Amino acid sequence: MRRRFLLITVSLAVLAAACGSDSTDEVLSGPAAEIYGDDCVATEGDPITIYSGRSEDLMEPVLDAFRCETGIATEVRWGDSAELALLMQEEGDRTLADVYISTSPGPVGFLESNGLLGTIDQSTLDLVAEANRSDAGTWVGFSGRKRVLVYNLDQVTEAELPESIFDLTDEQYRGRVAIPATNGSFMDWFTVFRANYGDDVATQWLNDMVANDAEYYPNNRAIVEAAGRGEIDMGLVNHYYNYQEVEAVGDEHRARNHDLADDDIGSLLIITTATVTAASDNTEGANRFLQYLLSAPVQEYFGTETLEYPLAAGVEPADVLPPLAAVEAGSVDFGSLGGGFEETTAIIQDSGIVNE
Repeated sequence: MRRRFLLITVSLAVLAAACGSDSTDEVLSGPAAEIYGDDCVATEGDPITIYSGRSEDLMEPVLDAFRCETGIATEVRWGDSAELALLMQEEGDRTLADVYISTSPGPVGFLESNGLLGTIDQSTLDLVAEANRSDAGTWVGFSGRKRVLVYNLDQVTEAELPESIFDLTDEQYRGRVAIPATNGSFMDWFTVFRANYGDDVATQWLNDMVANDAEYYPNNRAIVEAAGRGEIDMGLVNHYYNYQEVEAVGDEHRARNHDLADDDIGSLLIITTATVTAASDNTEGANRFLQYLLSAPVQEYFGTETLEYPLAAGVEPADVLPPLAAVEAGSVDFGSLGGGFEETTAIIQDSGIVNE
């Protein structure tokens, strides 16, 4: 895995132009510096400050290569997407953030509803399809995680695979389905479910799943591993975890993904988003960074490193992934999700799924 990470980092950095060596500004650190040495420095304009809900391990190669290519330095605050959004609300127009990156739509809706997002340049927005950007120009999607049903090959026949998440409340699935109820991606999904179908329908579905003896697991990967062992027949997860497990273990991993119907809420594509903040005093640098996130090399990096779906126009997903025809989070009003997470948490807690 480390070797693959280094190869991807090299491919990003090779596409970056070498920077001048006369500056005394901060020298690039990390993997890209191993390629460029001390010649890769930040030389151009003011740095941009990024509040990133995406992990440092994943984003550091992108930030390094961006600095090498553009000469723009970056200062990053890492954290949970929701916690960073709450921090930005507390900071208000005093925030240092020029760019905010979120793994899910809810925190973006929260910031938008509080007037904390600026407007992204149209030239940046045009790099993705309309469904994956804000009509108001306040956010842009750069990668996607599709919801799927992972299942054990030895314990589930093709005839038993459902078309919809609503099928999973039937008697034939009693005690066979796992749910990562407290995981962030499930909560993102359930919040969109509520926005699309209303609280009554979404709450009834979850309560029916609990009554049908659905199994609780803390996260997606735990479900994928359990399905591979035959510990659970099937479970609701993000698509890429099982592909990663198959890549690591091979045919010994006895689980595969099942795509629910394209128009089913169980096929939701949860998009990772980037924004320019309303308080930014470096919107030019912020837009250059968003454009870099949507460049072909970076999109291919996300597609290869995480097996997520790239969202920039013209960039194809990894060969192992099926074509994308999923319900997209971009079709949902993000503003309607802004205050949704507290209620989502309460509904999940009240369902008793965690205690089952």
